[in-house]
Amino acid sequence: MLIKNLLIENAETAQDIRIENGKFTEIAAHIEAGPGEEVIDGAGHLALPPFIEPHIHLDTCLTAGQPKWNESGTLFEGIETWALRKQSLTKADIKDRVNRLVRMQAANGIQYVRTHVDVTDPKLLAMEALLELQEDLKDTIEIQITAFPQEGIHSFPNGKQLLEEAVKMGADVVGAIPHYEFNREYSVDSLRFAVDLAEKYDKLVDVHCDEIDDDQSRGLETLATLAYESGLKERVTASHTTAMGSYNDAYVRKLMRLLGLADLNFIANPLVNIHLQGRLDSYPKRRGLTRVKELIANGNTVAFGHDDVFDPWYPLGDGNPLEVIHMGLHVGQLMGYQEIMDSYHFSTHSAARCLNIQDRYGIEVGKPANLIIMNNNNFYNALNQRSEVLYSIKEGRILAKTQPKVKDVLF
Repeated sequence: MLIKNLLIENAETAQDIRIENGKFTEIAAHIEAGPGEEVIDGAGHLALPPFIEPHIHLDTCLTAGQPKWNESGTLFEGIETWALRKQSLTKADIKDRVNRLVRMQAANGIQYVRTHVDVTDPKLLAMEALLELQEDLKDTIEIQITAFPQEGIHSFPNGKQLLEEAVKMGADVVGAIPHYEFNREYSVDSLRFAVDLAEKYDKLVDVHCDEIDDDQSRGLETLATLAYESGLKERVTASHTTAMGSYNDAYVRKLMRLLGLADLNFIANPLVNIHLQGRLDSYPKRRGLTRVKELIANGNTVAFGHDDVFDPWYPLGDGNPLEVIHMGLHVGQLMGYQEIMDSYHFSTHSAARCLNIQDRYGIEVGKPANLIIMNNNNFYNALNQRSEVLYSIKEGRILAKTQPKVKDVLF
C-alpha cells in the first residue's frame, strides 16, 4: 500500500508513506507506485498515529439508567448504581455492549484501549468476558485489561484474593482505588498490595487515585513513593488525581519533586471529572481536574481518557477522543495556539507511554503500520471543526473509513 500526499503530525510539507507486510517501510517526499500497488491519495490531509483510549470502563458501558439513573451525578451514587446493575450481568450482556462500543471507537480512529474491569465480583464474570473479547478482537482493537477493585481491595470481602485471581487469569494491569477504602490505613495498604502484585506477576499499575474533592486524600504521595522505591516508575499510572486540584500550593511544590523522581504517568478524564467533581461545592465550585499544566511542566506524562460512555457515572458519550481533548483544553486552560495544535498528544503519544507501547507506536519506518487520516490539514483545524477520521489503518489494513460530511446552507 502507498499513501500519497500526507501531512504527518502537523507537518507543513506533504510526504508519502509505503506500507509492506504490515510495517512502514518508506516515508519520503515522493515515492513512485510499484506495479499493482494499492494507492490512496491523502490529498494533503493530516496523518496521525492512531488514537488511544487509555482509560475506560468497557464492562459498564451503555448501561445508563439501568436499573436507575444517577440523579445526584456523584461518583458514589454511580458506584452504588453499578453495584445494583452487576446483579443482572451475563457474559452475553457484557459482550454485546462492548462489541457495540468498540465499533464506535474504531470509527473514531481508536486502535488501542485500556479498560478497567470491575473485579469486586465473586464470579469475576466481567473479567472472563473481557479476556475472551481481548482475544476475539486482537486483530482490530488491542485491549489492555486492568483488574480494577471498584469497591475496594481491603474494604470488599475477599478483595485481595479476587484481585490476585484476576491477575492470574490474565489481566495486564493491576488497579486500586485508595480513596474509596474505609480508612487511611486501608488506603495505604491497598496500594502496597497492588504494587507488590505488579512486581510479583510483572504487570503494569494503574490506580484510580484520589478521585475525590477531599484535599486530605493523599493516595498520590504513597503511590509515587512506591513507584520510586520499587523501580517500577514509568510502569505506574495515576488516574484522575482530582484531589490534587484542591491541594494547597505549598504541599504541591513538595509533592512535585517526588512525582518527578517517580517518573509517574497521569491520566485525566476531563468529561467525567468535570461532571462528577465539585458536586458538594456551592460556590466557588471546583473544576474537578488534576493539575495538567503543572504536571507537564514537571516532566510527567499526562494523557486524557473518556473514562465512561453512557453508564452510571456519565450519561453521555460516543467514545470520540476529540470530545475528550476539547473539554480537557477548556477545563485545563490549555488554550494557547501551540497547546491546541499539539493536544493530540494527550490521546496518542502520551497515552502510548501510559500503556507502555511506545516502542511499537508511531509513524516511523520499521514500526507497525498503524495510522489514521483526518479530514483536515492540521490538528488545530481538525479539533475545532470536529473533522472526521477518513481512514483508520492497522498494519496496512483498512479498519474503518468515513465519507466526509456534506452540509448545504440554503440561504
